Amino acid sequence: MFATQEQQIPHPACESESSILTAEAARFLTKLSKAFEPRRQQLLEARRERQREIDRGNMPDFLAETAHIRQSEWKVAPLPPALLDRRVEITGPVERKMMINAMNSGANVFMADLEDSTSPMWENVIEGQVNLRDAVNGTIEYTSPEGKRYQLCQNPAVLMVRPRGWHLDEKHFLVDGQPVSASLFDFGLFWFHNARTLVKNWQRPYFYLPKLESHLEARLWNDVFVFAQQESGIAHGTIRATVLVETILAAFEMDEILWELKDHCAGLNCGRWDYIFSFIKKFRNHPGFVLPDRAQVTMDRHFLSSYVDLLIHTCHRRGAHAMGGMAAQIPIKNDAAANTAAMKRVRQDKLREVWAGHDGTWVAHPGLVPLAREVFDTYMRLPNQIGRRPEVHITAADLLTVPQGEITEDGLTRNIDVGLQYLAAWVRGNGCVPIYNLMEDAATAEICRAQLWQWVKHAARLSDGRAITATLVEDMIQRQGDKLRESIPGQAVEQACRTYQEMIFSPDFPDFLTLRAYAFLD
Repeated sequence: MFATQEQQIPHPACESESSILTAEAARFLTKLSKAFEPRRQQLLEARRERQREIDRGNMPDFLAETAHIRQSEWKVAPLPPALLDRRVEITGPVERKMMINAMNSGANVFMADLEDSTSPMWENVIEGQVNLRDAVNGTIEYTSPEGKRYQLCQNPAVLMVRPRGWHLDEKHFLVDGQPVSASLFDFGLFWFHNARTLVKNWQRPYFYLPKLESHLEARLWNDVFVFAQQESGIAHGTIRATVLVETILAAFEMDEILWELKDHCAGLNCGRWDYIFSFIKKFRNHPGFVLPDRAQVTMDRHFLSSYVDLLIHTCHRRGAHAMGGMAAQIPIKNDAAANTAAMKRVRQDKLREVWAGHDGTWVAHPGLVPLAREVFDTYMRLPNQIGRRPEVHITAADLLTVPQGEITEDGLTRNIDVGLQYLAAWVRGNGCVPIYNLMEDAATAEICRAQLWQWVKHAARLSDGRAITATLVEDMIQRQGDKLRESIPGQAVEQACRTYQEMIFSPDFPDFLTLRAYAFLD
């Protein structure tokens, strides 16, 4: 192990570390950090200032200073052949067996997720980079304890990588005594080890960019791409990135985000679960923005359908893909009736997406790939629907329309139950968790705890008239924690309950659950 004044690495030992975090790779990460960390910090402060404006009642709107970008005609760079048809994409963590199964699933694209479905334990982060490198080289394989062997098929899905968001640090790698940006760490290691191999094999590095809140944050990513390509002697525009529009503020800057990334852009994606979380988070201090039960906030609600229509219209106008959202259901093997009902819901969701004009969709389980493909094959005969440009006129009021509905005891209980189950798994190193026949990631836990904070903050009432008080929620957390302790060993449940209570009853809304819970990870 090496250490310099600039790079000191306080972390537990990891067997694969020496092959990934080499001296050369560390020097590249340090270059990235020194070049871009000051701007990252400025943009994070801009987020905080924008939140203060919203708290004062200055609601989001389309930017006057960038109206010329929205009103003029231009397109992003042409899509590479490997990304012309993205009708079914599967997502999942960078765990070895799951990656092989996803890439062999028959999906067009596999998004390897270093963010919401990967708990960022040091071992997970490093082993994930090993798995990505082996996938790029076509050598990834796995043998189960029972002796079953897994390896890549002849034509695996195209690999895309989602690094962590701009708000996250990687505490195990320091530059000038400070944790490096997790975004730059994830991107930098993947780029350093795989970019030249991909280009040599007539492929490209593809990325998904999460949780952007402004076009200036997209500009920062674009500058990172330019820097990395120049450092490696790789042609400008080789990278292609799809941006997840999963914050309410990004919805007002879709054209501008595409413009900033136009040489490196492949499209936008409807990150529906984080989008709902962002809606709660940004308007948390306004009682008029209290949302009903999570189960009632469906994609047919006006603020969500408006977001979908605007995203599709914007992307197709600019020659980019408009990707649909996640089907989180997983096949239910021991209950045929329940499985039939779940698959019906998936089919209806995918029909909604293809009829709306999406160019592809997401699933969380290989068992859903055939269903999603059948829907898109039936109603999207061409590789994509970019030529389809329905005229829409979406206003700020459309995007800010608060859905009506009830807050029920079942909804309250479910938020506590699912949130604690997920967080207890996350602190044990698992970021992709099957709960009640849904594959949940960090976005689910964020919605759950954000709604609880909002309901307590504004003294919301249940459908039976009872007030949602801190005492009521605390009692329910304790009861649910007691149930979980019966099946989950160690301190995970205690850590989850304590973190949940601290965040829900905090006077100020904590921006990200994963920031707070990161302290529990090695």
